[in-house]
Amino acid sequence: MDEKFSFALRKIALLGGINNYIAVSSRELGVVLGMSQQSASKRILELLDEKYLVRDLGARKQRIKITDSGVEELKKEYNEYRRIFELTDHVAIHGKVVTGMGEGGYYITQKPYMDQFQSLLGFRPFEGTLNIKVSKEDLGKLEVIRYTPGHLIEGFEKDGRTFGNVVAYKAKIQNLECALVIPQRSHYSDILEIVCKFHLRRTLSINDGDEIGVIIDLSSLSSEDQISGMT
Repeated sequence: MDEKFSFALRKIALLGGINNYIAVSSRELGVVLGMSQQSASKRILELLDEKYLVRDLGARKQRIKITDSGVEELKKEYNEYRRIFELTDHVAIHGKVVTGMGEGGYYITQKPYMDQFQSLLGFRPFEGTLNIKVSKEDLGKLEVIRYTPGHLIEGFEKDGRTFGNVVAYKAKIQNLECALVIPQRSHYSDILEIVCKFHLRRTLSINDGDEIGVIIDLSSLSSEDQISGMT
């Protein structure tokens, strides 16, 4: 996103424009943005054109609010700063073991996926995934992962069925090498799916409801392996 849009959205957000419409004139916004009334009016029009703002024209003052697209752009910027100032090359996430839908094993063990896991991550996963429901305290960290490049596991077609791309991140659970896997086109979820060459429930003697932590590797990847995360 253009820096001029980013700066304006940040200032509007600080005025309360993320959760509610705010009443503000072009002159007042110009003061906040450090520009003339005319320039502020133009900036609002630009943000409207980019679908970063919505506007309600009242009798005295316009009311503006940041759209979901605008919020997403701010989140991207926020998480970049988080990685600079708060995080290094990994993020630790905690949660509870839960039972999944039972489909993970079928998808993960398809040969084209397995071959790519071996090549990119260094192991062939045991059939099935370990599902972890992320604690409320760590939900914000999922946004960091979402906007961090991961290893692309390319999709394929088999017997008339399409298997989509998967984004994988190297990880560790109690020093066991594993990986977080996320379907590239998945919706936002608070459930992590973890694959490992071992049967994690048996190896770690864990069951539904047990607390567990996973360390996700966010270190840089080679350019040919990179792809955006949960977008």
